[in-house]
Amino acid sequence: MQLQEVFYLVFFFVVLFSLAYPLGIFLGRVFEGDVPKRVSFLKPIESLIYKISGINPSEKQSAWDYFLSLFIFNLLGFLVVILILMFQDLLPLNPQNITGMEFPLAFNTAISFMTNTNWQAYSGEVHLSYLSQMSALTVQNFLSAATGLTLIAVIVRGVNQKLETTLGNFWVDMTRMTLYILLPLSLVLTFVLISQGVIQNFSNYLELSTIEGVKQVLPMGPAASQIAIKQLGTNGGGFFGVNSAYPFENPTPLTNFLQCLAILLIPVAQVFAFGRMIKKEKQAVAILVSMSVLFFTLLIVSLYSEYNFLPEFARGIVPMEGKDLRIGTNASILWSVVTTAASNGSVNAMHSSLSPLSGLAALFSMMTGEVVFGGVGAGFYGMFLYVLLTVFIAGLMVGRSPEYLGKKIEAREIKLAIIGILLPSACILIGAGLGVVSHWGISSMSHQGPHGLSEILYAFTSTSGNNGSAFAGFNANTPVLNILLGLCMFIGRFAVIYPVIMIAGSLSAKKSIPMTAGTFPTDSYLFSILLIGVVLIVGALTFFPVLTLGPIAEHLAMLKGMTF
Repeated sequence: MQLQEVFYLVFFFVVLFSLAYPLGIFLGRVFEGDVPKRVSFLKPIESLIYKISGINPSEKQSAWDYFLSLFIFNLLGFLVVILILMFQDLLPLNPQNITGMEFPLAFNTAISFMTNTNWQAYSGEVHLSYLSQMSALTVQNFLSAATGLTLIAVIVRGVNQKLETTLGNFWVDMTRMTLYILLPLSLVLTFVLISQGVIQNFSNYLELSTIEGVKQVLPMGPAASQIAIKQLGTNGGGFFGVNSAYPFENPTPLTNFLQCLAILLIPVAQVFAFGRMIKKEKQAVAILVSMSVLFFTLLIVSLYSEYNFLPEFARGIVPMEGKDLRIGTNASILWSVVTTAASNGSVNAMHSSLSPLSGLAALFSMMTGEVVFGGVGAGFYGMFLYVLLTVFIAGLMVGRSPEYLGKKIEAREIKLAIIGILLPSACILIGAGLGVVSHWGISSMSHQGPHGLSEILYAFTSTSGNNGSAFAGFNANTPVLNILLGLCMFIGRFAVIYPVIMIAGSLSAKKSIPMTAGTFPTDSYLFSILLIGVVLIVGALTFFPVLTLGPIAEHLAMLKGMTF
């Protein structure tokens, strides 16, 4: 690893945290309804949306009503997307006359974008019209990201409020998240991407001749606008089949840097926003330290594995299989860790070609619920469940009833937290287990042995964790897999959202308890260490056996010169 590559990584994180802190302050103000002056010109649009939609912004909702509104809204979005995809051949903006999707693939794709997963069992330039890309997928990129962000406001209200039975208004939260946060950031990034050569047009596909005289078709389309929100909203996916490894999606070193930065920008900023809203920034710092330690550990393991681990017959060679020569190993590995830590799912290299330990790092990030910064909203509320579990364990250790931010954590909250952590894990293990003993799973693998297990394990991990990245080489576009993976996405999303909202509602209805000398401090480095330990232990206990059979076994085999 050369000096300029180290500088690239240091510069990336300096820029990330320098931008995330002020953005976190901005987010906190929007969450609280204190719209900053720089976007106050959008207030009339907000009022118009409420008037047209018949929304009363002063109306408050209970935890159940909030969840029901969220669920119904997302369900309607799913139905709209599936209809657009299945009947896109009858709709405009389809210059290539692309046919409608079959139901299993349309079902999988609609659930994927509704749940912020953006898993793609298709190639965008082959299966989707321009209208489908814009009105179905890009719109859902905004709405699914905004849905995740609303949960931060819900958690804060649950912690801050005393003896309250309401958690705000979902429709107001959703509108503000989209209008004041996601839309302005996406517009700025879209224009920057266009200036760097990312395409944004409605042209027919171009048929050109290469210098060898071979005919080649170059896909066109409104790509920049979708790419901006897919990264900022940690949606992932790709306008084109090979995602951000394609020059029309990611043409220059600057676009690669900015897109990777955009993936983590809001996830880091939302932790600062949480600290501002609860008026206890040390609490946010403790959580951010835990996330950062886990993230840098995974990054170091991945980089070390890629630069130093190769079988004896290939020592001294930096592996470039599955990587774009324009991007290189360093930026590819950084992206692989960022995208799996942030439930983003976009890729600029093929993860199937990663060294086994790099693949393990990507898998482990997703298996823990992608709480290492995590997705927009999703990463923080996933980590919130681990925080409650840590507080509960700490309470047992010191012999006191657990408390967090002045609220007692009781059996109801812990049961809900465990449901939110375990159900996605069950989908991963049950799905992968069925896959490796069934014809529909084995026939979709392109490799045998532990690498083949990693392929199918990655597919169910990515979908259950609402990540969306693919291991490559695994054919997921079969009727059985489209339905099963779609169900995993659904469970992975709403089996976490429901407990979080119910926990927030339960906390909101409780009285606040003053801290005493015996209260376990949750803003200390000791708490950060305990939180890291809980995340690692839960992940290890749940997934270590299957990881041993997959990437760990492959690593040990490759040390002996065996490949798969």
